[in-house]
Amino acid sequence: MEVLKYDVVVVGSGLAGLRAAAAAAAAGVEVAVLTKVSGPRSHSISAEGGMAAVVDPAKTGDSPELHAYDTVKGGDYLVDQEVAVQFAYEAPREVKFLESIGVPWNRDPDGSYSLRLFGGMSKPRTLFVKDKTGFYIMTALYKYVKGLPNVHLYEEHFVTRIVVRNGVFLGFVAYDMRRGELKGFAAKAGVLAAGGGGRMFRTTTMGYLNTGEVYGYALRAGAALRDMEFVQFHPTALVPSGILISEAARAEGGYLVNRLGERFMKRYAPEKMELAPRDVVSRAIYTECAQGRGFTHESGLCYVGLDVRHIDEKRLKERLPQLLELSKTYAGVDPTRDLIPVRPAAHYFMGGVYTDAQGRVLAADGRWIRGLWAAGEVASVGLHGANRLGSNSLSECAVWGKLAGEAAAQYAKSTPSTPSGVLTEEVKREEERVYGLVKRERGGETPSSIARELQNIMDEAAGVVRHGSELSKALGRLSALQKRLADIRISDGGLVYNMELREVLELDGAVLAAQTILTGALLRQESRGSHYRLDYPQREDKSWLRHTLYYLYGGSLLVAKREVNITRWMPEVRRY
Repeated sequence: MEVLKYDVVVVGSGLAGLRAAAAAAAAGVEVAVLTKVSGPRSHSISAEGGMAAVVDPAKTGDSPELHAYDTVKGGDYLVDQEVAVQFAYEAPREVKFLESIGVPWNRDPDGSYSLRLFGGMSKPRTLFVKDKTGFYIMTALYKYVKGLPNVHLYEEHFVTRIVVRNGVFLGFVAYDMRRGELKGFAAKAGVLAAGGGGRMFRTTTMGYLNTGEVYGYALRAGAALRDMEFVQFHPTALVPSGILISEAARAEGGYLVNRLGERFMKRYAPEKMELAPRDVVSRAIYTECAQGRGFTHESGLCYVGLDVRHIDEKRLKERLPQLLELSKTYAGVDPTRDLIPVRPAAHYFMGGVYTDAQGRVLAADGRWIRGLWAAGEVASVGLHGANRLGSNSLSECAVWGKLAGEAAAQYAKSTPSTPSGVLTEEVKREEERVYGLVKRERGGETPSSIARELQNIMDEAAGVVRHGSELSKALGRLSALQKRLADIRISDGGLVYNMELREVLELDGAVLAAQTILTGALLRQESRGSHYRLDYPQREDKSWLRHTLYYLYGGSLLVAKREVNITRWMPEVRRY
């Protein structure tokens, strides 16, 4: 058994995690990064379209206040408004930092940043590198962090427990897949940056690592989750694979058409058309299919066409090279001559681990779990509300990665070391639990069967549109699934790279997280942003202009409401 000691330990090696590590390292503390994959494979590398920031207000007539307003409106007024303002002012600084470490932002002939107009934005403010922005950011940031002498990367280390005692964070326990053993990481401060949980759904743009177990682990450690019912569906995922086709395609002038050849967005967002927010576009595609105006794929899936044939081929190759490659490889179509088949897929979690505006992780009563922060998609700082605007996510990851890393480092400098004996005890407990799963001979369930059933439940009840009766049935099915988890059997008896074991540990947290999504969706009797109830189709501010909190008490999931921080812009009808 090994227990390692660091000042700050970060969980996750995407943009938020590596940015937190870089910021903490700059303060002179010793930092460890735990990631269940090899670092460059973290999901931020898949981000395509760009990063939102007001970098050239004189050129565009833009301002941080307008960026914040667009974010509040895009989130259907469930956004904490001072958080949005803070975000809009911090984002340009992060653009400059990323450029300083090697991100080659596209530039116009006059040398200024090239900017795209993304959905729900009033002005062009999305910086990009072709349609591979995440790849270029992660390449530069990973190389930068690897070069820092006080950052230590523990790749293929799967976190199984967040150690909190008496409201104080003490460290993590992780399964070292390479060596087949559990390790303790005693830390003065921790940062959760583990990304989202799209693999709870069958159709998703997220990679296979985005299983969402950390949401469940955080609940068990005493943290609260917030607004988990709000899951964003990206309108243009490739059919049938679910691979993301970036919003950049529509920002560059792409159209959405139904099988009648109509640009159908004129029915749903006559001003913004294809550049309406993602929740509006996804529901429009759902409606076109439901009313018989979609195409039918050989798999049986209904879809619409993304048309970029009118865009100059040279521009496509310069600005959207990945779109051309993905369409040909995974759908067998040539976008210069053919429509690209697309439909909505689970893409982003607006909710997450409840934090304050600085990223400090909170319990349901609002008290800080001392020493613990969260950043990026795994966190809910109150920025996105009921719907995230495209290209705000990379900015969010960079901004709160930096803020959390800096704050964690300062806290660590003034905090005594965690006694290694505490982590030794926790590792022993985890060894009994985790090794027991491998050695257990009984059980008729397989990890893959449980995962499939979870995805079926979520797709059928918590998709683009929802209904109370289906959500009630889904919660019953999920309760039965939780019991089946206790009957799971792992056929691989080894510990080195036991992928079945990893899948069981993922499901252990993900099923609990799924319960919060379904519970919140059932209780929220209105339609707001990405949460659309067929039985409650109107937004209802009087009762539901509230955040939803989820927490565990005596092993049961409880739900509470919290006020939204409305300081500048009163709710109005959301038209595009």
